[in-house]
Amino acid sequence: MSDVILASKSAARRAVLTGAGVPFEVVVAGVDEDAVKTSMLAQGATPRDVADALAEIKAVKVSASRPGFVIGSDQTLEFEDRLYDKAESVDAARERLRTMRGKPHKLHSAVVVARDGAPIWREVVSATLTMRDFSDEFLESYLAGEGEQALGSVGCYRLEGPGAQLFSAIEGDYFTILGLPLMGLLDLLRRHGVLTP
Repeated sequence: MSDVILASKSAARRAVLTGAGVPFEVVVAGVDEDAVKTSMLAQGATPRDVADALAEIKAVKVSASRPGFVIGSDQTLEFEDRLYDKAESVDAARERLRTMRGKPHKLHSAVVVARDGAPIWREVVSATLTMRDFSDEFLESYLAGEGEQALGSVGCYRLEGPGAQLFSAIEGDYFTILGLPLMGLLDLLRRHGVLTP
């Protein structure tokens, strides 16, 4: 059993931790994210607040029944002051990418570590990504190549893949864009002796 548990089913987050050499196991939290988002937005919460709250809920829920350091993480996309969820179809992805074309949007990535059912550390980091004014021909080629994979992220792109070609400028940390801010998390794990200092 690992001292580190990732309370997420995200393949990208698993890949980030694996790539960084962090031993961990996955325990999916089973949180009704849509209900949390709906409730929070109705109360005037920002997309950044929603990411932070969801990360904490996931970490605390798993930590209540499992020992060790439980990592909860979530990412929201904010475009023109609105929170966007993952597109449900390739047609919806096409429409979203057309809408965001030539404009900036923000990704808010939150990570919360819980132990013994309570949060002990958190970080919320934002990145601003500006899409280039790509042609309709490029968009169709991109979606034909990505297909259903475009539906795996809120922005309909994988920056580590062909999605990199959608952008003209990026301000922010690569791991933040992948959905798991990493540097502070690694520092925390070293401080607690989980990783070699």
